[in-house]
Amino acid sequence: MKKLFSYFNHPLLKLPILFGLVAGVLCFIYFLVLYWLGITPLGNVRVPDFGFQIIMMVSAVWYYRKHIGKGFLHLWEALTICYVVNTVGALLTAWLIYLFINYVDYKVFTQYLADMRQLIVSTKGHLVESLGQAEYLKMLKNVDTITPETLVGDEISKKTVLAVLPVLIISLLFRRQDYSLYDPSPESPNPPKSSQP
Repeated sequence: MKKLFSYFNHPLLKLPILFGLVAGVLCFIYFLVLYWLGITPLGNVRVPDFGFQIIMMVSAVWYYRKHIGKGFLHLWEALTICYVVNTVGALLTAWLIYLFINYVDYKVFTQYLADMRQLIVSTKGHLVESLGQAEYLKMLKNVDTITPETLVGDEISKKTVLAVLPVLIISLLFRRQDYSLYDPSPESPNPPKSSQP
């Protein structure tokens, strides 16, 4: 058990977990702000909260490079940090929203389903034309199968897909190594000698 805890104490895991928890709390605060403003805080209206995830990923990578890597950062380290921050943030947000729906105000969820049903019905002509009557009816029926638990999986999968490009860009921008293909590190066994003219 001690070995397991020591694994989580490694800076490459411990640091992004902390930043991920902050990201999750910020995303949940955004959810609460929408709720207090009288806007149904579920669905596509919450997409801007991904900005908090990006801010925390950038902050975690910058902090790790400056304080742990002493100015250096491998690409794989940056990718690991970003994905851990994103996953932890998405998990925490999803479970906080789930708890809010179940223990604070279930009406948020029922309103979300009503809005979704209304959207499908209001675009019936276009949907039937592009998908067909059978698919339209199936889509309408699928709304009834959505549960608060479904939202947890949706939150995590949505943010994982959204994160692919930003994670790659952040990792490439912050990557800094003390060697390259053309300038090998001193530790390499036989660094190639540059030819003299």
